[in-house]
Amino acid sequence: KMATDSADNVDLASKQDGQVVTPWEVEADADEGIDYDKLIVRFGSQRISPELIARMERLTGKKAHPWLRRGIFFSHRDFEKILDLYEAKKPFYLYTGRGPSSDALHMGHLIPFMFTKWLQDTFSVPLVIQITDDEKYLWKGDLEKGITLEKFYQLGRENTRDIIACGFDVNKTFIFSNLEYMGTMYPTVVKIQKAITYNQARGCFGFVAEDSIGKSAFPAVQAAPSFPAAFPHLFSDNEAQCLIPCAIDQDPYFRMTRDLAPRIGWKKPALLHSKFFPALTGSKTKMSASDTSTTIYVSDTPEQVKTKVNKYAFSGGQIDQESQKEKGADLDVDVAYQWMYFFCDDDATLQRLADEYGPGPVRAGNKMLTGEAKKLLIDTLQPIIARHQVARAAVTDEMVEAFMAVRKLNW
Repeated sequence: KMATDSADNVDLASKQDGQVVTPWEVEADADEGIDYDKLIVRFGSQRISPELIARMERLTGKKAHPWLRRGIFFSHRDFEKILDLYEAKKPFYLYTGRGPSSDALHMGHLIPFMFTKWLQDTFSVPLVIQITDDEKYLWKGDLEKGITLEKFYQLGRENTRDIIACGFDVNKTFIFSNLEYMGTMYPTVVKIQKAITYNQARGCFGFVAEDSIGKSAFPAVQAAPSFPAAFPHLFSDNEAQCLIPCAIDQDPYFRMTRDLAPRIGWKKPALLHSKFFPALTGSKTKMSASDTSTTIYVSDTPEQVKTKVNKYAFSGGQIDQESQKEKGADLDVDVAYQWMYFFCDDDATLQRLADEYGPGPVRAGNKMLTGEAKKLLIDTLQPIIARHQVARAAVTDEMVEAFMAVRKLNW
Protein backbone atom coordinates (compact mmCIF):
# COMPACT_ATOMS: atom_id res chain seq x y z
CA LYS A 1 0.00 0.00 0.00
CA MET A 2 1.30 3.44 -0.89
CA ALA A 3 2.11 5.84 1.93
CA THR A 4 -0.33 8.72 2.39
CA ASP A 5 1.05 12.25 2.35
CA SER A 6 -2.04 14.43 2.17
CA ALA A 7 -2.32 17.04 4.92
CA ASP A 8 -5.88 18.06 3.93
CA ASN A 9 -8.81 17.27 6.23
CA VAL A 10 -6.72 15.12 8.55
CA ASP A 11 -6.94 14.62 12.30
CA LEU A 12 -3.63 13.22 13.52
CA ALA A 13 -3.61 14.78 16.99
CA SER A 14 -6.78 13.75 18.82
CA LYS A 15 -7.17 10.60 20.93
CA GLN A 16 -8.08 7.58 18.81
CA ASP A 17 -8.04 3.84 19.54
CA GLY A 18 -7.16 4.62 23.18
CA GLN A 19 -3.94 6.43 22.27
CA VAL A 20 -2.60 9.93 21.58
CA VAL A 21 0.61 10.40 19.58
CA THR A 22 1.74 13.95 18.78
CA PRO A 23 5.22 15.54 18.84
CA TRP A 24 4.40 16.80 22.37
CA GLU A 25 2.32 14.01 23.88
CA VAL A 26 2.50 10.21 23.76
CA GLU A 27 0.01 8.28 25.88
CA ALA A 28 -1.70 4.89 25.61
CA ASP A 29 -4.49 3.39 27.71
CA ALA A 30 -3.26 -0.19 27.26
CA ASP A 31 -0.49 -1.63 29.50
CA GLU A 32 1.33 -2.90 26.39
CA GLY A 33 1.67 0.70 25.25
CA ILE A 34 1.21 2.09 21.76
CA ASP A 35 -0.42 -0.09 19.07
CA TYR A 36 2.01 0.56 16.23
CA ASP A 37 -0.05 -1.26 13.58
CA LYS A 38 -2.91 1.18 14.17
CA LEU A 39 -0.45 4.08 14.13
CA ILE A 40 0.90 3.08 10.69
CA VAL A 41 -2.65 3.12 9.35
CA ARG A 42 -3.48 6.44 11.00
CA PHE A 43 -0.30 8.22 9.91
CA GLY A 44 -0.32 6.60 6.48
CA SER A 45 3.26 5.28 6.51
CA GLN A 46 4.53 1.83 5.45
CA ARG A 47 5.97 -1.06 7.45
CA ILE A 48 9.69 -1.80 6.88
CA SER A 49 9.68 -5.24 5.23
CA PRO A 50 12.31 -8.00 5.54
CA GLU A 51 12.87 -7.56 1.76
CA LEU A 52 13.73 -3.87 2.22
CA ILE A 53 16.24 -4.73 4.98
CA ALA A 54 17.76 -7.51 2.83
CA ARG A 55 18.15 -5.11 -0.09
CA MET A 56 19.91 -2.55 2.12
CA GLU A 57 22.31 -5.25 3.40
CA ARG A 58 23.02 -6.36 -0.17
CA LEU A 59 23.76 -2.80 -1.38
CA THR A 60 25.90 -1.74 1.60
CA GLY A 61 27.60 -5.08 2.20
CA LYS A 62 26.88 -4.59 5.93
CA LYS A 63 24.57 -6.36 8.34
CA ALA A 64 21.52 -4.28 9.30
CA HIS A 65 21.56 -2.50 12.65
CA PRO A 66 19.95 -4.57 15.46
CA TRP A 67 17.18 -1.93 15.72
CA LEU A 68 16.18 -2.62 12.11
CA ARG A 69 16.40 -6.40 12.55
CA ARG A 70 14.33 -6.24 15.74
CA GLY A 71 11.66 -3.94 14.33
CA ILE A 72 12.48 -0.97 16.61
CA PHE A 73 12.80 1.08 13.43
CA PHE A 74 9.62 -0.33 11.95
CA SER A 75 8.00 2.13 9.56
CA HIS A 76 9.14 4.29 6.65
CA ARG A 77 8.23 6.66 3.86
CA ASP A 78 10.16 6.21 0.56
CA PHE A 79 13.20 4.45 2.04
CA GLU A 80 13.33 2.30 -1.11
CA LYS A 81 13.94 5.53 -3.10
CA ILE A 82 16.97 6.31 -0.90
CA LEU A 83 18.32 2.83 -1.68
CA ASP A 84 17.70 3.54 -5.41
CA LEU A 85 19.82 6.72 -5.07
CA TYR A 86 22.58 4.86 -3.22
CA GLU A 87 22.61 2.13 -5.86
CA ALA A 88 22.82 4.78 -8.63
CA LYS A 89 25.60 6.59 -6.67
CA LYS A 90 23.45 9.73 -6.43
CA PRO A 91 23.51 12.08 -3.41
CA PHE A 92 21.34 12.02 -0.33
CA TYR A 93 21.80 13.45 3.15
CA LEU A 94 20.57 12.74 6.69
CA TYR A 95 18.60 15.11 8.90
CA THR A 96 17.68 14.62 12.54
CA GLY A 97 17.26 16.94 15.50
CA ARG A 98 16.95 17.59 19.19
CA GLY A 99 14.61 19.77 21.25
CA PRO A 100 16.76 20.88 24.21
CA SER A 101 14.53 20.48 27.29
CA SER A 102 17.07 19.20 29.82
CA ASP A 103 20.79 19.57 30.70
CA ALA A 104 21.55 15.95 29.90
CA LEU A 105 20.04 13.57 27.39
CA HIS A 106 18.27 10.46 28.67
CA MET A 107 18.65 6.96 27.23
CA GLY A 108 15.66 7.43 24.90
CA HIS A 109 17.27 10.50 23.33
CA LEU A 110 20.34 8.48 22.36
CA ILE A 111 18.32 6.21 20.06
CA PRO A 112 17.91 8.49 17.01
CA PHE A 113 21.52 9.67 17.37
CA MET A 114 23.05 6.19 17.73
CA PHE A 115 21.02 5.02 14.74
CA THR A 116 21.84 8.12 12.67
CA LYS A 117 25.56 7.61 13.38
CA TRP A 118 25.20 4.05 12.07
CA LEU A 119 23.47 5.35 8.93
CA GLN A 120 26.21 7.97 8.43
CA ASP A 121 28.93 5.33 8.77
CA THR A 122 27.11 2.79 6.60
CA PHE A 123 26.22 5.09 3.69
CA SER A 124 29.03 7.67 4.13
CA VAL A 125 26.73 10.69 3.71
CA PRO A 126 26.46 14.21 5.16
CA LEU A 127 24.23 14.91 8.15
CA VAL A 128 22.49 18.03 9.46
CA ILE A 129 21.26 18.18 13.08
CA GLN A 130 18.73 20.85 14.05
CA ILE A 131 18.69 22.12 17.66
CA THR A 132 15.15 23.47 18.17
CA ASP A 133 15.89 25.92 20.99
CA ASP A 134 13.11 28.14 19.56
CA GLU A 135 10.52 25.34 19.75
CA LYS A 136 11.26 24.54 23.38
CA TYR A 137 10.84 28.21 24.34
CA LEU A 138 7.51 28.42 22.47
CA TRP A 139 6.20 25.35 24.29
CA LYS A 140 7.90 25.56 27.70
CA GLY A 141 9.12 29.13 28.14
CA ASP A 142 7.70 31.08 31.11
CA LEU A 143 9.14 34.51 31.85
CA GLU A 144 7.38 34.68 35.24
CA LYS A 145 9.27 31.55 36.29
CA GLY A 146 12.50 32.76 34.73
CA ILE A 147 12.37 30.13 31.94
CA THR A 148 13.87 32.33 29.24
CA LEU A 149 14.77 31.94 25.58
CA GLU A 150 18.45 32.24 26.57
CA LYS A 151 18.01 29.19 28.85
CA PHE A 152 16.95 26.97 25.93
CA TYR A 153 19.80 28.31 23.79
CA GLN A 154 22.26 27.30 26.55
CA LEU A 155 20.61 23.87 26.98
CA GLY A 156 21.03 23.41 23.21
CA ARG A 157 24.77 24.08 23.52
CA GLU A 158 25.03 21.54 26.36
CA ASN A 159 23.02 18.95 24.42
CA THR A 160 25.31 19.46 21.43
CA ARG A 161 28.17 18.05 23.55
CA ASP A 162 26.15 14.87 24.15
CA ILE A 163 25.35 14.63 20.44
CA ILE A 164 29.02 15.03 19.43
CA ALA A 165 29.89 12.34 22.02
CA CYS A 166 27.87 9.82 19.98
CA GLY A 167 30.81 9.78 17.57
CA PHE A 168 29.69 11.74 14.51
CA ASP A 169 32.24 12.61 11.83
CA VAL A 170 33.00 16.36 11.99
CA ASN A 171 33.85 16.36 8.26
CA LYS A 172 30.34 15.18 7.40
CA THR A 173 28.19 16.75 10.17
CA PHE A 174 26.67 20.22 10.59
CA ILE A 175 24.90 20.94 13.91
CA PHE A 176 22.94 24.19 14.07
CA SER A 177 20.82 26.18 16.52
CA ASN A 178 17.64 27.56 14.95
CA LEU A 179 18.18 30.83 16.80
CA GLU A 180 21.61 31.23 15.16
CA TYR A 181 21.00 29.76 11.70
CA MET A 182 17.53 31.18 10.96
CA GLY A 183 18.85 34.01 8.76
CA THR A 184 20.26 31.57 6.23
CA MET A 185 17.31 29.19 6.46
CA TYR A 186 14.62 31.88 6.42
CA PRO A 187 13.88 31.98 2.64
CA THR A 188 13.18 28.23 2.80
CA VAL A 189 10.98 28.66 5.91
CA VAL A 190 8.92 31.42 4.24
CA LYS A 191 8.29 29.31 1.12
CA ILE A 192 7.06 26.48 3.36
CA GLN A 193 4.90 28.80 5.49
CA LYS A 194 3.21 30.09 2.34
CA ALA A 195 2.33 26.51 1.35
CA ILE A 196 0.63 25.46 4.64
CA THR A 197 -2.87 26.55 5.62
CA TYR A 198 -3.87 27.02 9.23
CA ASN A 199 -6.43 24.21 8.82
CA GLN A 200 -3.70 21.81 7.71
CA ALA A 201 -1.47 22.76 10.66
CA ARG A 202 -4.37 22.34 13.07
CA GLY A 203 -5.27 18.93 11.63
CA CYS A 204 -1.69 17.69 11.78
CA PHE A 205 -0.78 19.12 15.20
CA GLY A 206 -4.00 19.84 17.11
CA PHE A 207 -3.32 23.57 17.66
CA VAL A 208 -6.08 25.46 19.45
CA ALA A 209 -7.10 29.15 19.40
CA GLU A 210 -5.32 29.83 22.72
CA ASP A 211 -1.93 28.68 21.39
CA SER A 212 0.61 31.37 20.50
CA ILE A 213 1.05 32.09 16.79
CA GLY A 214 4.67 31.01 17.25
CA LYS A 215 3.48 27.42 17.70
CA SER A 216 1.46 27.49 14.48
CA ALA A 217 4.45 28.89 12.57
CA PHE A 218 7.01 26.47 14.03
CA PRO A 219 6.28 23.37 11.87
CA ALA A 220 7.69 25.24 8.85
CA VAL A 221 10.97 25.67 10.76
CA GLN A 222 11.27 21.93 11.47
CA ALA A 223 10.32 21.18 7.86
CA ALA A 224 12.98 23.46 6.34
CA PRO A 225 16.08 21.23 6.79
CA SER A 226 14.28 18.52 4.75
CA PHE A 227 15.29 20.53 1.70
CA PRO A 228 18.84 21.22 0.46
CA ALA A 229 17.80 24.85 -0.24
CA ALA A 230 18.11 25.45 3.53
CA PHE A 231 21.88 24.76 3.29
CA PRO A 232 23.33 26.86 0.45
CA HIS A 233 26.86 26.27 1.83
CA LEU A 234 26.40 22.49 1.50
CA PHE A 235 24.35 22.02 -1.67
CA SER A 236 24.61 23.94 -4.92
CA ASP A 237 21.20 22.73 -6.20
CA ASN A 238 18.01 21.02 -5.04
CA GLU A 239 19.01 17.55 -6.21
CA ALA A 240 20.07 15.89 -2.93
CA GLN A 241 17.22 14.00 -1.27
CA CYS A 242 16.84 13.96 2.50
CA LEU A 243 16.45 10.91 4.80
CA ILE A 244 15.09 11.60 8.28
CA PRO A 245 15.47 9.00 11.06
CA CYS A 246 13.13 9.94 13.94
CA ALA A 247 10.65 8.58 16.47
CA ILE A 248 7.20 8.19 14.93
CA ASP A 249 5.70 11.02 17.02
CA GLN A 250 7.63 13.43 14.75
CA ASP A 251 5.97 12.08 11.58
CA PRO A 252 3.13 14.68 11.34
CA TYR A 253 5.79 17.35 10.62
CA PHE A 254 7.06 15.41 7.66
CA ARG A 255 3.73 14.19 6.35
CA MET A 256 2.89 17.88 6.04
CA THR A 257 6.35 18.55 4.51
CA ARG A 258 5.93 15.79 1.94
CA ASP A 259 2.47 17.08 1.05
CA LEU A 260 3.76 20.58 0.22
CA ALA A 261 7.14 19.66 -1.38
CA PRO A 262 5.85 19.14 -4.96
CA ARG A 263 3.97 22.47 -4.83
CA ILE A 264 7.28 24.26 -4.22
CA GLY A 265 9.07 22.08 -6.76
CA TRP A 266 11.22 20.27 -4.20
CA LYS A 267 11.87 16.57 -3.47
CA LYS A 268 9.92 14.85 -0.70
CA PRO A 269 12.07 13.79 2.26
CA ALA A 270 12.16 10.07 3.08
CA LEU A 271 11.70 8.82 6.65
CA LEU A 272 12.62 5.96 8.95
CA HIS A 273 10.43 5.80 12.09
CA SER A 274 11.33 4.24 15.42
CA LYS A 275 9.09 2.98 18.19
CA PHE A 276 9.15 4.84 21.49
CA PHE A 277 11.59 4.04 24.24
CA PRO A 278 9.32 3.12 27.16
CA ALA A 279 9.42 5.03 30.44
CA LEU A 280 10.95 3.09 33.36
CA THR A 281 7.51 2.96 34.96
CA GLY A 282 5.94 1.20 31.97
CA SER A 283 5.10 1.31 28.27
CA LYS A 284 2.01 3.53 28.47
CA THR A 285 4.13 6.57 27.67
CA LYS A 286 7.58 7.43 26.32
CA MET A 287 10.40 8.36 28.66
CA SER A 288 10.30 12.04 29.65
CA ALA A 289 13.30 14.26 30.36
CA SER A 290 11.44 16.29 32.97
CA ASP A 291 10.63 13.41 35.37
CA THR A 292 14.01 12.97 37.07
CA SER A 293 13.35 10.05 39.44
CA THR A 294 12.02 7.69 36.76
CA THR A 295 14.35 8.72 33.93
CA ILE A 296 17.87 7.42 33.33
CA TYR A 297 20.14 10.19 32.06
CA VAL A 298 23.44 9.72 30.26
CA SER A 299 24.93 11.73 33.15
CA ASP A 300 23.79 9.28 35.88
CA THR A 301 26.36 7.47 38.03
CA PRO A 302 26.52 3.64 37.97
CA GLU A 303 24.88 3.69 41.44
CA GLN A 304 22.01 5.92 40.24
CA VAL A 305 21.42 3.62 37.27
CA LYS A 306 21.29 0.59 39.57
CA THR A 307 18.93 2.27 42.06
CA LYS A 308 16.54 3.59 39.41
CA VAL A 309 16.30 0.26 37.57
CA ASN A 310 15.78 -1.73 40.77
CA LYS A 311 13.31 0.73 42.27
CA TYR A 312 11.26 1.98 39.30
CA ALA A 313 11.55 -0.42 36.33
CA PHE A 314 8.05 -1.83 35.85
CA SER A 315 8.07 -5.60 36.17
CA GLY A 316 6.05 -7.98 34.04
CA GLY A 317 6.87 -10.72 36.56
CA GLN A 318 4.20 -12.66 38.46
CA ILE A 319 2.90 -11.52 41.87
CA ASP A 320 5.26 -13.72 43.88
CA GLN A 321 8.45 -15.75 43.37
CA GLU A 322 6.65 -19.09 43.18
CA SER A 323 4.28 -17.97 40.39
CA GLN A 324 7.16 -16.30 38.54
CA LYS A 325 9.27 -19.49 38.70
CA GLU A 326 6.29 -21.42 37.38
CA LYS A 327 4.88 -19.12 34.68
CA GLY A 328 7.54 -16.57 33.70
CA ALA A 329 7.10 -12.83 33.08
CA ASP A 330 4.87 -10.97 30.63
CA LEU A 331 7.59 -9.61 28.30
CA ASP A 332 5.15 -7.24 26.55
CA VAL A 333 4.98 -5.04 29.65
CA ASP A 334 8.28 -5.88 31.41
CA VAL A 335 10.57 -2.82 31.20
CA ALA A 336 13.85 -4.66 31.93
CA TYR A 337 13.20 -6.90 28.90
CA GLN A 338 11.97 -4.01 26.73
CA TRP A 339 15.11 -1.98 27.48
CA MET A 340 17.35 -5.00 26.81
CA TYR A 341 15.57 -5.30 23.46
CA PHE A 342 16.88 -1.79 22.67
CA PHE A 343 20.33 -1.87 24.24
CA CYS A 344 21.58 -5.47 24.29
CA ASP A 345 23.49 -5.84 21.01
CA ASP A 346 23.95 -9.58 21.33
CA ASP A 347 21.01 -11.49 19.80
CA ALA A 348 21.87 -14.70 21.67
CA THR A 349 21.86 -13.01 25.11
CA LEU A 350 18.53 -11.37 24.34
CA GLN A 351 17.01 -14.67 23.16
CA ARG A 352 18.24 -16.42 26.31
CA LEU A 353 16.62 -13.72 28.47
CA ALA A 354 13.31 -14.10 26.59
CA ASP A 355 13.42 -17.91 26.92
CA GLU A 356 14.46 -18.08 30.58
CA TYR A 357 12.55 -15.09 31.96
CA GLY A 358 9.44 -15.11 29.76
CA PRO A 359 6.76 -17.82 29.42
CA GLY A 360 7.58 -21.08 27.65
CA PRO A 361 9.29 -24.46 28.19
CA VAL A 362 12.86 -23.23 28.91
CA ARG A 363 13.54 -23.43 32.68
CA ALA A 364 9.83 -24.17 33.25
CA GLY A 365 9.18 -24.32 36.99
CA ASN A 366 12.46 -22.51 37.66
CA LYS A 367 12.04 -19.34 35.62
CA MET A 368 14.43 -16.41 35.98
CA LEU A 369 13.31 -13.89 38.63
CA THR A 370 12.81 -10.16 38.01
CA GLY A 371 15.89 -9.24 40.10
CA GLU A 372 18.09 -11.28 37.74
CA ALA A 373 16.59 -9.66 34.63
CA LYS A 374 17.10 -6.20 36.16
CA LYS A 375 20.72 -7.07 36.97
CA LEU A 376 21.29 -8.02 33.32
CA LEU A 377 19.88 -4.64 32.28
CA ILE A 378 22.02 -2.74 34.81
CA ASP A 379 25.14 -4.59 33.58
CA THR A 380 24.21 -3.61 29.99
CA LEU A 381 23.42 0.08 30.66
CA GLN A 382 26.33 0.96 32.94
CA PRO A 383 29.13 0.46 30.34
CA ILE A 384 27.12 2.28 27.60
CA ILE A 385 26.66 5.27 29.91
CA ALA A 386 30.27 5.16 31.15
CA ARG A 387 31.56 5.17 27.54
CA HIS A 388 29.29 8.10 26.73
CA GLN A 389 30.55 10.08 29.75
CA VAL A 390 34.19 9.55 28.75
CA ALA A 391 33.40 10.68 25.19
CA ARG A 392 31.43 13.71 26.41
CA ALA A 393 34.19 14.80 28.80
CA ALA A 394 36.55 14.88 25.80
CA VAL A 395 34.31 17.33 23.87
CA THR A 396 35.93 20.79 24.01
CA ASP A 397 34.42 24.21 23.26
CA GLU A 398 36.52 24.20 20.08
CA MET A 399 34.89 20.94 18.96
CA VAL A 400 31.41 22.41 19.53
CA GLU A 401 32.41 25.44 17.44
CA ALA A 402 33.82 23.17 14.72
CA PHE A 403 30.61 21.13 14.39
CA MET A 404 28.45 24.28 14.40
CA ALA A 405 30.58 26.33 11.99
CA VAL A 406 28.86 27.16 8.68
CA ARG A 407 31.28 25.46 6.28
CA LYS A 408 31.51 23.00 3.42
CA LEU A 409 31.43 19.30 4.34
CA ASN A 410 33.46 16.51 2.70
CA TRP A 411 31.75 13.41 1.39
